[in-house]
Amino acid sequence: MVRPPVADIRRAIRLALREDIPYGDITTAALFSSRTPAFALIVAQQSLVVAGLAAAVQTFRTVDASLILSLYCQDGDHAQDGDCLLAIEGDGRSILKAERVALNFLQHLSGIATLTNRFCDEVHGYPVTILDTRKTIPGSRALQKWAVLLGGGTNHRRSLSDGILIKDNHLALLSRATTPVKTACRKAQANRPHGMNVIVEVESLADVRQALAAQADIILLDNMNPATVRQAVRLIKGRALVEVSGGITLKNVRAMAKAGPDRISIGALTHSAPAATLSLVLEPRRRRRRPL
Repeated sequence: MVRPPVADIRRAIRLALREDIPYGDITTAALFSSRTPAFALIVAQQSLVVAGLAAAVQTFRTVDASLILSLYCQDGDHAQDGDCLLAIEGDGRSILKAERVALNFLQHLSGIATLTNRFCDEVHGYPVTILDTRKTIPGSRALQKWAVLLGGGTNHRRSLSDGILIKDNHLALLSRATTPVKTACRKAQANRPHGMNVIVEVESLADVRQALAAQADIILLDNMNPATVRQAVRLIKGRALVEVSGGITLKNVRAMAKAGPDRISIGALTHSAPAATLSLVLEPRRRRRRPL
């Protein structure tokens, strides 16, 4: 079971509520001056992988601890169009205050988990890992990477402090070196924390040879087509792990996996996942359903 990042969820909820109801919900306050009993359901309107349910629940509880919440599924579950994810019972004013923030978490994170799951399905049968990247919304990385895990993917570095990844702009600063890839790898190996892998991004087979000469741990093939990836994999011959990245889509990811890399990293998992479609249906009465 993938555990939610509780501290990060609470921090994100505080910021989101401060943003959405800094001085209360003036529309609801103008219409309802006293407690208004209500019952609401959050319903999926597409097939999806549920992510962010823990954040939605915590949002409602933060707004009003007296709300009664009934779960019909868990984060990481698959839901179909029409499935109920969560029921909320209590003061309708509180439900309305929390509605948008709760749905924002659910729609965004379920979108990431669902897209990640689609990529994982596309490479089924190949011994390759689907990874995310650091291309995340500032302040939301922990939640977005949690959603990737729920969708079946694997987290790459969580921050610049997590690993050594030599990229093109690092190499640009070493452009005066005769063999910049080899030089960068050697420098990184000499100064790395104990046990940390050196990953280097390369753009050509010549760069691959430099990385091999420097005994890089992971060679990241950037923006190469499947045919070139296949050549690189044959050249590397297991002497380093092979990662591919750049321009990976649902249309070409299986061809990339077939070319033989160990890892495929995809920025789109977090920066371009479409929000999942969900809705909150509210009624001024109680309607009983059996929860989990």
